[in-house]
Amino acid sequence: MSVSHADRVRDYTRLHYIEPARARRQTTVKVVAGEVQKAVGLSNRVALVCQALKSDKFLAENHVALEKWEGPPSGMSTTVTFTYRVMESDRDASHTDEWPLLKLRGVAKEVFRSLGGGEEFLRKEREQFRGPGETE
Repeated sequence: MSVSHADRVRDYTRLHYIEPARARRQTTVKVVAGEVQKAVGLSNRVALVCQALKSDKFLAENHVALEKWEGPPSGMSTTVTFTYRVMESDRDASHTDEWPLLKLRGVAKEVFRSLGGGEEFLRKEREQFRGPGETE
């Protein structure tokens, strides 16, 4: 049975980033998608790398939580940097499952920023709003 590219990405990241960080008792670890793509020997597969690095499977298998990711709004670039919180035990991993809405934190931040901010977006929407039967 062959190993998928995503499995190779997850395995490499575990062996070269997560486990060494845990051994050094670090609380966080940063992973750059382009570095992983190059190390695994992939070309033009940055979307696959980014998806693998933020997958629930990767997070659960390694007992880490994705604190944030930085990069372009698409989230698919060799420059995307993932910051993980290294959890000490299964108890810590199950704690994040208690708050599933926390996974959505900041999900639209870049969208609203591109629209001038949340308040600006709402102001424009209110200006254009017409009730039933109203016309200009």
